[in-house]
Amino acid sequence: MSFFDIIALDADDTLWHNESLFSNAHAMFRGLLAQYLSPELIAERLHQTEMRNIQHFGYGIKAFALSMIETALELTEGRVKAGDIQALIDYAKGMLVAEVELLEHVSETIPLLAQSHRLMVITKGDPLDQESKLARSGLQSYFWQVEVVSDKNPAVYQNLLNKYNLKSQRFMMVGNSQRSDILPVLEIGGAAVFVPYLNTWVHEAADAPPPGQPRYYEIEHLGHLPGLLARLEAPRSTAARNDR
Repeated sequence: MSFFDIIALDADDTLWHNESLFSNAHAMFRGLLAQYLSPELIAERLHQTEMRNIQHFGYGIKAFALSMIETALELTEGRVKAGDIQALIDYAKGMLVAEVELLEHVSETIPLLAQSHRLMVITKGDPLDQESKLARSGLQSYFWQVEVVSDKNPAVYQNLLNKYNLKSQRFMMVGNSQRSDILPVLEIGGAAVFVPYLNTWVHEAADAPPPGQPRYYEIEHLGHLPGLLARLEAPRSTAARNDR
């Protein structure tokens, strides 16, 4: 019998590649405005605009596109060409329909996990975009519930647990962001599994929990999650022998 009632997973950069789309967009944006300012200043101001706009637009490609347009107008004092604004809009549209590229081990691990556990997606972003990516990923049928939230903090996670009548002790969250997927879940008493991604957005950066933090685990890639669960859910006597 499974010890965890729900295994929840982040979507972007946990199930499929996402940050690479934004990295490429940042490079395009710097190139578009290179005639006006240095790449370093462009990058800094775009980041500042994104952080300022989260409270208004939330997360996702559409919010990012609005921040690019706003930054372009501010940095050029309105001199940016209409054609360049259109190029930003077109690029964002391309991001919205880009191929969903699953991370290594995801395609075989998710169906395997679904045989023994109820799976859930908890992700930030634009609901339409996230639901579209999940549908195009081929993974949708394996998930019991999908929750697209405006933020990931202890209160949001606790509200989700209350919504589905779940106990934090029997809840596990898996993701690539210490800030969003790990620390808030540990704070409410859940289990959290960190799966590092090669390039994580600076906004999601945070220090890892201290060594020996209860209910915190790290794995190299998602393919190791079934083995971790098997070890954690083994009978106590068996787990004790294996830990010697």
